[in-house]
Amino acid sequence: MSDTPETLHPQDPSKRDFMKKTTGLSVAAALMALVPPGVRQGAWAAGSDAPEKPNLSIGFIPLTDCASVVMASVKGFDKKYGLTITPSKEASWAAVRDKLVNGELDAAHVLYGLVYGVQLGIGGPKKDMAVLMAINNNGQGITLSNQLKDKGVTDGASLARLVKAEPREYTFAQTFPTGTHAMWLYYWLATYGINPFKDVKNIVVPPPQMVANMRVGNMDGFCVGEPWNQRAIFDKIGFSAATSQDVWVDHPEKVVGTTDEFVQRYPNTARAMTMAILEASKYIDDMKNRAEVAKVISSKAYVNAPFDVIKDRMLGRYENGLGKTWQDPNYMKFYNGGAVNYPYLSDGMWFLTQHKRWGLLKEHPDYLAVAKKVNKTDLYKEAAAQVKAPLPKSDMRTSKLIDGVVWDGKDPKAYADSFKIKA
Repeated sequence: MSDTPETLHPQDPSKRDFMKKTTGLSVAAALMALVPPGVRQGAWAAGSDAPEKPNLSIGFIPLTDCASVVMASVKGFDKKYGLTITPSKEASWAAVRDKLVNGELDAAHVLYGLVYGVQLGIGGPKKDMAVLMAINNNGQGITLSNQLKDKGVTDGASLARLVKAEPREYTFAQTFPTGTHAMWLYYWLATYGINPFKDVKNIVVPPPQMVANMRVGNMDGFCVGEPWNQRAIFDKIGFSAATSQDVWVDHPEKVVGTTDEFVQRYPNTARAMTMAILEASKYIDDMKNRAEVAKVISSKAYVNAPFDVIKDRMLGRYENGLGKTWQDPNYMKFYNGGAVNYPYLSDGMWFLTQHKRWGLLKEHPDYLAVAKKVNKTDLYKEAAAQVKAPLPKSDMRTSKLIDGVVWDGKDPKAYADSFKIKA
């Protein structure tokens, strides 16, 4: 490592304040905490906070919101914390799930709801999982085909009228049964009176294959992350009926997911990885860096999509393919002053309520207990303190969704049972 320990000056007030705060730590530990992490690695024996596993393979799917994992590697934020992150491009969310569970991947950019599905043994094998941090809010979308547009469909209400007036097998695609895109799609359809399991058919398609499948007529609509909604408009095969931020402003989306076993075995590595990706998140959310980030992730090694298709929605420049353009204040955010990244217990619980709503869970789980087990809030707080990321006042947050219903995590059982349209 090229870093060198900084000289410690007793007169330096920041160092003096630090020493005052380290009550209960040995002087050696306090001094070592001031040494840059790159140097610290290997400097301690017992009690070291150096990463136990410095070389990491982190899976990702070709989506705009893989950017923080990619940039942690490309910009060297991993090296700052004694890690070498190798982003591993995966073909589908099922592949990400399987490789996480069997240890081929150390961690992944992954759907929030996928992690909870594995935790409870729905949508795949059952294994104790971990959410280290949230990666992004917003920036997904629901795209409908031009064939629906030709029938007068422009939004959810007009889609509902068509489905009722002209019955046939309408097909909608999402990316994983317990994942975020499935939940946004189902919630949006149900808001307009369409039962996603009884009134239409839904199928699973990997994100990069959505546009190609719509082009050949395999589906009437899909819910996916960017840049694939914008790509459908760019290729003139579909239009944006809604964004995911229309469904829930600042909704939870991808997370850094791994197994509980990994966190227990490599706690320092898990913390360092969280710190590196938090640093990348800050970097991406500086808007002057977004064009550079879009350029990097547009390459074949990552998202493999045209730069402009990625860049515009990253900058909040939206068009819907129907002639409307706007600057969306609720564009994809990776940091937002630290508000994005905290693994709120209520966010994890929300996905469980929807899994129960749609019959993926047959019985009510202990919502809070599951969230407390999966979301590693203490580890996140340690990482956030090191990179000076602000923390919220509560593990819960309150949000109002597209149908006007408020979610605050206080009574998840009643919330899950309250929906008129459900399995």
